[in-house]
Amino acid sequence: MSRSATAEAARRFVAVWQRAWTAHDVDTIVGLYAEDCVHRSMPFREPHRGRAQLAEYIRWSFAAERTRDVRFSEPVVGDDGLAVAEFRVLAEEDGTPSTLAGCVFVRFDAGGLAVETRDYWHTVTGHQEPTGSMFLRWLGADVGPM
Repeated sequence: MSRSATAEAARRFVAVWQRAWTAHDVDTIVGLYAEDCVHRSMPFREPHRGRAQLAEYIRWSFAAERTRDVRFSEPVVGDDGLAVAEFRVLAEEDGTPSTLAGCVFVRFDAGGLAVETRDYWHTVTGHQEPTGSMFLRWLGADVGPM
């Protein structure tokens, strides 16, 4: 996959995730993934394999969440269909304000679907911006506009 094709897939991925997370639109999110995708959420959890397991996990994640604001950074694009982006979510979990900040690593197939993703994230009680610059910036990285 060329870098330009990866950049296009990555920009679509973060734009759709941002809109669909806000709306809790699981079907739209799952449409970004290949049928046989593998998603890992946090390093020590079992992976979610395939769209059905991924959809089940996302529905579980959204169940107690009332989303206020979702933001993704511009993706940073690497070779071989790889990209990474940061995200920040203001929500209420069971009525308590929370902030989730993290990043997603994605590998795309030739058709622009995510075949492998890995999330790392942290939550805090209350709504707050992460300290420092929210969005990932690497010198020399291919960062395309959203």
